[in-house]
Amino acid sequence: MSYTYPAAPPNVSADLTAVEIHHLMKTPTILRKRLADLLRNKFIADFVLAGRFQAVGGAILYETGEEIFPADAPEAIAPGGEYPLTALTSGELTAAKTVKWGQDSIVTDEAISRLLMDPVNRALLKLVNGMVRHVDSVALAVIGSKVTQTYASGAWTSAEAIIEGVLTAKATAEEDHAGENFDYSTVVLKPTQFAKVAAKLISSQLVPRESQNAVLTGVIPDYLGVTWTTSSHVPFGDPLLVDRDQLGGMADEKIASPGYTAQDGVEVKSIRNDEEDKYRLRARRVTVPVVLEPRAGLRLTGTGV
Repeated sequence: MSYTYPAAPPNVSADLTAVEIHHLMKTPTILRKRLADLLRNKFIADFVLAGRFQAVGGAILYETGEEIFPADAPEAIAPGGEYPLTALTSGELTAAKTVKWGQDSIVTDEAISRLLMDPVNRALLKLVNGMVRHVDSVALAVIGSKVTQTYASGAWTSAEAIIEGVLTAKATAEEDHAGENFDYSTVVLKPTQFAKVAAKLISSQLVPRESQNAVLTGVIPDYLGVTWTTSSHVPFGDPLLVDRDQLGGMADEKIASPGYTAQDGVEVKSIRNDEEDKYRLRARRVTVPVVLEPRAGLRLTGTGV
């Protein structure tokens, strides 16, 4: 007798039988694999707020405006001499409460028998899309309300104007906040703004085509040390230039509920109702966006895009 190790990965393809789909709905680990496929590169909130925090007891305490340097400068130490003690600066203490966002959807046995995996895929996709839209909208609205500093970039009428506007704003803001050591390296745009910027940069031939060919993909590659990103959930009109590493993060709370499987902060659960021959699919995320340093972002005004 021969043994094969490791076991083959779970099959979550579209050609499953009805029996296999019922097994999937009752197996959280396989359901998580399907969730991972649907959630890939979804949340812009998790991208812009790159920090990962864990909220405990329904809230998180954090400090804003904290300096990254000690209060005193280093001193010359004589051989055998004592090192001076310096006070560490701290920011303003703030609390944020998590919110449990959730939604259910129904998948009947009849739908599975007649359409196989399609009703499960559609239910999961709609739940995931709804969660992404809501959490992103909330997080980006918080960012928009916290980030108040502006820079008059000038009209982005050409590729040269876009590059000059972004790089000048980046350099000016980093000089103004030299003590915080910010690296403003991500531009957040609405889809229409992203389309206009991409068209100008690609048509100018300033974007390199040797790798990540922008003409073929329609995506602006990381160029001149700047990442360009977009989301249909962006609520602010002006392009935003941010330091993702210092702006803040998403604080998720882990609730010990049986039957849930999680991926990228989203938890899903399949609840069987034998009395009515159906499943109740549930998606939730318990989270709160946290902006640690509002000065790590600035609005680029007057761009005209």
